[in-house]
Amino acid sequence: MLSEGLLVSAPGKVILHGEHAVVHGKVALAVALNLRTFLRLQPHSNGKVGLNLPNIGIKRAWDVARLQLLDTSFLEQGDITEKVEKLKEVAGFPEDCADQERLAVLAFLYLYLSICRKQSALPSLDVAAWSELPTGAGLGSSAAYSVCLAAALLTWCEEIPNPLKGGAAASRWTAEDLEVINKWAFQGERVIHGNPSGVDNAVSTWGGALRYQQGKISPLKRPPALKILLTNTKVPRSTKALVLSVRNRLLKFPEIVAPLLTSMDAISLECERVLGEMAAAPAREHYLVLEELIDMNQHHLNALGVGHTSLDQLCQVTMAHGLHSKLTGAGGGGCGITLLRPGLEGPEVEATKQALTDCGFDCWETSIGAPGISIHTAASLDAPILQALGWALR
Repeated sequence: MLSEGLLVSAPGKVILHGEHAVVHGKVALAVALNLRTFLRLQPHSNGKVGLNLPNIGIKRAWDVARLQLLDTSFLEQGDITEKVEKLKEVAGFPEDCADQERLAVLAFLYLYLSICRKQSALPSLDVAAWSELPTGAGLGSSAAYSVCLAAALLTWCEEIPNPLKGGAAASRWTAEDLEVINKWAFQGERVIHGNPSGVDNAVSTWGGALRYQQGKISPLKRPPALKILLTNTKVPRSTKALVLSVRNRLLKFPEIVAPLLTSMDAISLECERVLGEMAAAPAREHYLVLEELIDMNQHHLNALGVGHTSLDQLCQVTMAHGLHSKLTGAGGGGCGITLLRPGLEGPEVEATKQALTDCGFDCWETSIGAPGISIHTAASLDAPILQALGWALR
């Protein structure tokens, strides 16, 4: 086991194209969002294992000696529901603990016990995670958390090597080690979601962009990083209800909706082709095509019935500034993305952000196609991030 602490980070995700169509066997493109979750793992000798999640107000600790006495064979047996029930007993939740808090704790305990039980003794350590991602917005915040947990615990227990060497500020693991991280992160996601697709943790692990179709996930080669605005309308929605409404519309109007889904598939494929060209030499013409694809897909999503007045407002506000937007994820509110083409002046971007904020939305200027799970030196991270993680600033 390593003696020093570790600092890791992983990106969120957005669906660039293919939401809803992917449920019906079409292609979806998922991209890594450079709003990141950061995690600090710090070993100590106080006989406790602690978890601190300031975004959702969790601060918990357990006696390592008590955890050491557990029969952890249940981690290898039964289905995920049985494992979760056993983990609830281990966690000892207070009665007023919300579901979101419970699941974050259970994922931590699952990964800690599963990965660290191979050691001669369970380690005493503190884990703190803080995220730039809003929770519950369909941006892969739980996957980024699971990926960070898996990477930090596997590295600290020396199941995979620490790639940070030779004075580098940040580093990434080999493809072979990323496979191990992704496998464990998927198990963390199963604790949280029950039956996840595996897309969110794959994007957060590998970064860049991924193509997803009928359960098969494949990375795009060297996708470009694209600057975007990410806007959260803060309108709550039910993904399950929206997916069901599209299915019902397809059953009611098969000859109308089936061609829409086929067209959305073609949009994803064309976007994939353009991104491939941009990897070699991005040009202005590529951005014009991406903008057209964004507009067409947004109209298709409205035709499927998953739009919302808040998303219409978002599109109208950005169009007034000459920018192109679409919903990302389930729709019905939630989040939207706006492409920022190269050469945009800072004041233009700021004016757009202010106009969106004036609508009551939250808005971030960020990028997609970001690096996946990474390990950092403390000196390479901004002071507010280190403070949020409880890192002692010197």
